[in-house]
Amino acid sequence: MNPLLQRISVDPTVCFGKPCIKGTRIWVSLILDFLANGMSIEEVLAEYPQLTEADVRAAIAYGAEMSRERYIDIPAEAK
Repeated sequence: MNPLLQRISVDPTVCFGKPCIKGTRIWVSLILDFLANGMSIEEVLAEYPQLTEADVRAAIAYGAEMSRERYIDIPAEAK
């Protein structure tokens, strides 16, 4: 297991059980959305100064781990 994943917390009493950065209420999915929409790691850290670069990398690692478990169908583009 990637040691970065120790920075992720899943607690049913915090944020409805959504994966968060440990010790915060910042959702992993929020960080991944920011990155997917073009924000840099530095911009995410400026927006959420309580995070570290390792926290952002942990969110990426969590997303990678989850993609191994579940696939989402993405419709093919029509030509």
